[in-house]
Amino acid sequence: MPRLRRPRSTVHLLRQVAAAALVCLALVLALRPPPSPPGQREQPTVPVVVAAADLPAGTVLTAGDLAAAELPTGLLPSGATADVAGLTGQLLAAPVRSGEPVTDVRLVGPGLWSAVPAGQVAAPVRLADLAVATLLRAGDRVDVLAAGAPGAVAAPVVEVVASGARVLTAPTPEVSDGPTAGTPAGGGLLVLAVSPDTAARLAAAAATATLTVTLGRP
Repeated sequence: MPRLRRPRSTVHLLRQVAAAALVCLALVLALRPPPSPPGQREQPTVPVVVAAADLPAGTVLTAGDLAAAELPTGLLPSGATADVAGLTGQLLAAPVRSGEPVTDVRLVGPGLWSAVPAGQVAAPVRLADLAVATLLRAGDRVDVLAAGAPGAVAAPVVEVVASGARVLTAPTPEVSDGPTAGTPAGGGLLVLAVSPDTAARLAAAAATATLTVTLGRP
């Protein structure tokens, strides 16, 4: 005859239920995030537009270049914005890293001009060799050289018309397609921060000579 199993005692059953409850409680405590230190509260966040990828200077921003993010108010840089539409179509004056907020001083516009040192102006310069312009980045320091046209016998005269000028904007390396493929975006135009007298010399030299630059320490 089959033997009948004796029912387990109520005490044994309660012990098993208690053990299972303790295991569940330990699991919950292990998965719970650590508490904030005493007196420290979570900072509120605000929406901000950041770069969706690394973007070079001279980029004309599109909606695909931008992304929305949330930053703590204490880490929000001045000049940041949450308006994607307001940034679309703007021209970058300096490179921006992926995830970096796009601020007004990174754009060609009033924010950029406000970064020009007191007593200086922003002077546009177009170089004879467009490829040279693509080697430069915002923040570089350059000397601008003007080479006059040679005469019948004499060699061309080279003159330094700007020394230690800071680059405010530089073009992207090249246009990849279309009728202007292979040329720098924006035609290789640089914008330099120089004194008013130097800006006048640059304008005069551009009318009579070809311009190039030598790169110095930033």
